[in-house]
Amino acid sequence: MLRPHTRRFARMAALALTSLTVITLALLLAPEVRSADTKTIEAVPGEYVVMLRDTKSVGAFRAEAQELGLELMENLRPNTVLVRAAGGSASASFDRHAVLEALGGMAMVEIAEPNFIYRASKLPNDPDIGKLWGLKNTGAADTSGTRGVSGVDVGAEAAWDIQTGSKSVVVAVIDTGIDFGHPDLKAQAWVNEAEKNGLPGVDDDGNGFVDDINGYNFANNKGDSTDDQGHGTHCAGTIGAKGDDGKGLVGVAWDVSLMAVKFLDKSGSGTLANAVKSIDYARQMGAHIMSNSWGGGGVSAVLKKAIEDANTAGILFVAAAGNEANNNDISPTYPAGYEVDNVLSVAAIDNRGGLASFSNYGARTVHVAAPGVNIVSTVPGAKYDSYSGTSMATPHVSGIAALLLSQNPGMSHLDMKKRIIDSARPLYTLRNRVAAKGIADAYYALSGQTPPADPNDPSRLPNAQPYSLESEHPYKENTRFEHRIQIPGAKKMAVKFARFETETGYDTVSFHDANGALIGSLSGKQDDGITSPLIQGDTVVIKFRSDETVNAYGFSVESVLYE
Repeated sequence: MLRPHTRRFARMAALALTSLTVITLALLLAPEVRSADTKTIEAVPGEYVVMLRDTKSVGAFRAEAQELGLELMENLRPNTVLVRAAGGSASASFDRHAVLEALGGMAMVEIAEPNFIYRASKLPNDPDIGKLWGLKNTGAADTSGTRGVSGVDVGAEAAWDIQTGSKSVVVAVIDTGIDFGHPDLKAQAWVNEAEKNGLPGVDDDGNGFVDDINGYNFANNKGDSTDDQGHGTHCAGTIGAKGDDGKGLVGVAWDVSLMAVKFLDKSGSGTLANAVKSIDYARQMGAHIMSNSWGGGGVSAVLKKAIEDANTAGILFVAAAGNEANNNDISPTYPAGYEVDNVLSVAAIDNRGGLASFSNYGARTVHVAAPGVNIVSTVPGAKYDSYSGTSMATPHVSGIAALLLSQNPGMSHLDMKKRIIDSARPLYTLRNRVAAKGIADAYYALSGQTPPADPNDPSRLPNAQPYSLESEHPYKENTRFEHRIQIPGAKKMAVKFARFETETGYDTVSFHDANGALIGSLSGKQDDGITSPLIQGDTVVIKFRSDETVNAYGFSVESVLYE
């Protein structure tokens, strides 16, 4: 049976947060006159800011500018003026690039730029946005009480200054259905107009499916694809809960058309046959992106062929990597493991940037990571809840793809995949875990800029001091071990291991600062040379806890890195 990739469910104690009304100015570095990209940047039509080489040139410049059809509006600084195309409304017809080239050709002009327009950063007024660490991580605690690392998120706030989404982009949520009665999802429903305006019980559009107004229910063979389990609605909210509507929370895309394709039943299970029919339906009905937070079963040539047909149709297939803490490079899970060009496999990270303890990984076959631990989103009944799993990571990436296609309507599905991988923001915790070596980032995907190095990467610490510390090999059942390391005067530190191997998810080494705050943890078999998270200050406390079963090698510390 195929099942959703959700690891566990964490009920929230309270759903109300103080409304967030943070507004900041988005400052842009102004390009010099030789920039050819200024046509695409928002500016006042026909207006230019010109900085002259000296203050004595203003009079001469006025005369030469008039010959170009420009008039001086005002002096901004002693050597800087604002000019506009003469004729007022006709200014919009001037070729911005040509005017800038002409201004740049004047010997007296040092810099000429469009009169750029700046706006307040687009932060939606949805009151519960503060709960969404995956979209904006301030370092606050998640629903489990674990404090995050500021900036470990998908860069949504900066991305929204570029693009917030479009109803013309269709994302098929192939899952347990969607509750479009939810106030945060009602406006986002994809609509089959022929069926909506047709007769009940009639296949009005002749596609072989009756009353498929917002999608289709293959689990129960009917047009009503309303969610009766919760998983699909949760995924849908992360992709595209309506933004800036003053209600609840927001998805990665403020606007999008969500197609509800239900093949997982109320128990969360579905069949291969219905999975294939769901993929074919979404392809037939014009989906641009398929979001797939499910997996299980063995290799299926039939399922692979359905995905290949979606690839031929130009559809991106975003898939959850799975929740077995498994290396998918060695032992693939499906459908994420099918090596078809349109498959984009997604691992899960926590709010500190660590690979989730349950998440599958693979330096070759798992492409990128996204937030997947204690993720708050929509659930049926106009409610919200916190779930964890690669199921929750996948819709973050589907939402980024929706923003990309909204911004670039002609972009191919393979270019979307490549852009999302290439623009991932590096995280040292993911260096040997996913192909992109980082977290999917909406801002860098949209802007095309190169993401910076991970500022929390312990390998960037300049000093290393040999240190010998080992667990028993193998360690015993119910181990309770604690050790404090101090480097007087250190500002930051991390512990480097020569070898690390414990029972995945059950036997854990955790790292705490001098005040006892949990900074992060490691579990499972790690690469030789793995380091702990970065700890601020001159002290790190190492705690090792094992349960009563499955002993392994343990760990060996080789050095302490510090600044």
